[in-house]
Amino acid sequence: MERISADLLIIGAGPGGYVSAIYAAKKGLNVILVDAKRVGGTCLNDGCIPTKALVKSAELYQDILHAEEEGIYVTNPSFDMAKIIDKKDQVKDKLISGIEYLLNKYEVKLIKGLASFENDTEVLISGDENYLIEASDIIIATGSKTKHIPIEGLDSKFVVDSEVLLNNKNLPKTMNVIGGGIIGMEFAFIYASFGVTVNVIEFLPRVLPGVDKEFSMRLMRFAKKLNITILTNAKVTRIEEQADNALVHFEHKGKEKSLECDLVLEAVGRVPLIDGLGLEKTTIEIDIHNGVKVDSRMKTNVKNVYAIGDVTNIMQLAHVASHQGIVAVDNILGKDKEMDYTNIPAVIFTTPMIATVGKTEAICKEEEIPFEVVKVPYSANGKALILGGEAGYMKLLRNPDSKKLIGGMIFGKDADNLIASVTVAITNGLTAHDLQETIFAHPTVQELVHEGAMGLDHQAIHFLD
Repeated sequence: MERISADLLIIGAGPGGYVSAIYAAKKGLNVILVDAKRVGGTCLNDGCIPTKALVKSAELYQDILHAEEEGIYVTNPSFDMAKIIDKKDQVKDKLISGIEYLLNKYEVKLIKGLASFENDTEVLISGDENYLIEASDIIIATGSKTKHIPIEGLDSKFVVDSEVLLNNKNLPKTMNVIGGGIIGMEFAFIYASFGVTVNVIEFLPRVLPGVDKEFSMRLMRFAKKLNITILTNAKVTRIEEQADNALVHFEHKGKEKSLECDLVLEAVGRVPLIDGLGLEKTTIEIDIHNGVKVDSRMKTNVKNVYAIGDVTNIMQLAHVASHQGIVAVDNILGKDKEMDYTNIPAVIFTTPMIATVGKTEAICKEEEIPFEVVKVPYSANGKALILGGEAGYMKLLRNPDSKKLIGGMIFGKDADNLIASVTVAITNGLTAHDLQETIFAHPTVQELVHEGAMGLDHQAIHFLD
């Protein structure tokens, strides 16, 4: 076994780990990055990127099916799921190759193996070669794993998680999704877009409970158009494996019910990945949610040990993990930098998309924060009409005293890009007047932001405010 040392050891090469590694190396630190799998973590390999590649293919197929509305005629449109999966993998592989190139360029030592703490300062790496690493500072960035619910029949061959589904080249005729959160709803729309009959079984009163209630309820109507059936207030009790398919049993409205399907997707969330990390050999604290406990500087209770990303269970978003990594490295370098979770954007890639940042109306009411809100219809925007997104809309919230924007929610086409402008405005304390005096290019969907800013002062031009 080789004993080696470094300025910084990072355990986990996902969007938190590899960003930390590159950032630290560019700052002059000697960095070792360890992961048992390919760099990129869940996000690049089994999450964000591959899922969105499938979203793109699903939306394209739907556009072709409805091309006649644009005066374009396609005879007998079809698709090849195997080629769609291959295309997804090409995108993933290209991104991973780019990251590996950068790690090599900045002289980050990349080790493939399982990392396990021997004590608070030493980590054993088990792989093709074994190492005992001692580092001045350590960042834990091991990410998360699929959460499982304790029900009978979950081990059936007809039950899969999102990671397995991403590589499925044979579409089922019917699929039952357990869980109406982000993962469940994104896959529901992907598969329904390819013609699969989808049932979503959600324990709570509505799907996507973390978003604006109006958006959640509106999305359920769009789901119905794609032949997605959503059952809320429903508790799955067991899964019965049959000869050629599965039967999902659940309680709904006081009655025992069941739904037959060819495939079951378990999508009830993700939990911190700390298995095999050897934390029991350290004094590192775990919080009540089984995440590594950190402060606002991403420090654990152990000197020189930090944790970032899903393993902290604070906010499971790749871009949060990346920024947490930068905050951790800056503190390692002696800067006093804190992580601010106030204005972090999030996008849900359903059809239509949902994007949010900052405060919602519900949060403002709960926290007794005064607010004013404007609702801007997509039908007021020429580019949105061209894109066929007239059913969408945007909400902007501001504080009536400071006049600063405090929240933004978007439901519709291009929401993933639109939310960036709103995020910049809120993060930098801009007022509606600041946006009113900003000239947006025409014709673009971004003009909705300007129109919303005008609407907050009842000066909207293209809709009744």
